[in-house]
Amino acid sequence: MARSSAIEGPPAAQAPAPPDERHDARLAAEQACALIAARRTILPRHLRSPGPDAEELRQILEAAGAAPDHGGRRPCRFVVVPQPARERLAGVFAQSLAERDPDATDAQLAQAREKAFRAPLLVLAVVRVADAAVEEIPAVERFISAGCAIQNALLVATALGYGSALTSGQALRSGALRALFGLQPWEEAACFISFGTPARRPRSVDRPELESFVSILD
Repeated sequence: MARSSAIEGPPAAQAPAPPDERHDARLAAEQACALIAARRTILPRHLRSPGPDAEELRQILEAAGAAPDHGGRRPCRFVVVPQPARERLAGVFAQSLAERDPDATDAQLAQAREKAFRAPLLVLAVVRVADAAVEEIPAVERFISAGCAIQNALLVATALGYGSALTSGQALRSGALRALFGLQPWEEAACFISFGTPARRPRSVDRPELESFVSILD
């Protein structure tokens, strides 16, 4: 049985770290918590240029690569969608909509196409959900690893001053999108990640109280 309760720290260590080290560690933790709290979802239509440059993108993706990875299997990979490739992605979005809804209007198809061009920087996150090389690692662990990688990327983008968002949709499961990105049978497109400069100040977000999602096992 689990009970809801305030979280208590571990017993004091027998040999505590020197005061200066403890102060530095707590300061670093406060800075990390402030960065996490500052992250907001900024929808792609509210992202403007400039987006991250090549060096900043490298920082973002290197942070993603530092995520927990059971067995070192690299269950998640990222595909950057540069501007010259957006037209092909737009065609896939429109094709996917037309396949799902043969009665889609020209305006609806145009809106589907337009989604490919909204964010200055667009990246697709791909998860290896089944593969002989990782079959001993449960799929749920691969998704957890992918989520950690994505969160790392979002946090570094936030630290660099950029807004970001995760977007999905039925087009991710379309054959045309799988073909465009060269997805293998054991891979799934998890989501698109958009990065750019926020066009407006992010709204404040109410974070949940700790007791609403944390309990202690009795």
